Amino acid sequence: MCHRPRGDNLGERVSYFAAAVVRGSKGWEASEIDLTGAADVEEVADRLRDVDPEADVSLLFVESDDAYLVIMRLDQGEDLRIFGSDAAFAEESRLGALLLGDVEEPALEIADLTPGAGNRDEEAEGPAEPDEVVDADIDPVGDADLLADLGVSSRQLLRLCATEGMLPADITAELGQLIGFGEEIENLREVV
Repeated sequence: MCHRPRGDNLGERVSYFAAAVVRGSKGWEASEIDLTGAADVEEVADRLRDVDPEADVSLLFVESDDAYLVIMRLDQGEDLRIFGSDAAFAEESRLGALLLGDVEEPALEIADLTPGAGNRDEEAEGPAEPDEVVDADIDPVGDADLLADLGVSSRQLLRLCATEGMLPADITAELGQLIGFGEEIENLREVV
């Protein structure tokens, strides 16, 4: 876990973990990325590209303060797509503003996940867990479909983000299990 000063309040510190997960010729590989000094989201994307310039799919998971998750995706180094678990992250820290400041496309509404508000997709994925409590106060932003071709629908991603008690690390771990890089992320956390 990296600890970096917050933008304006240098006395305060923001914790983050930034894991790049790339799929190349050897399968999935994970490594930590240092975001210190990144001037904008394009520079963050360049750092992700540098992990494996030949990767078919490059994902970056940024977990901050046990509260926020940002996922970035590049396909063959191009077409940057971003999802944020909560728009508040952009207002709470320099890192959040850096990653989500230019994101305009809204994700689905969390209210769409409540029972009875679903459609055929919800039926296909099964009902919500009975003990699952949805946090309606979060405001996800960006492209919630960015993992759909990897086996995680927008509804699944939003449901994970909205489940009360799920930390960003829990969400990343669950996504890793669903997509197939769970062991790589687990090994990376053990090293860090």
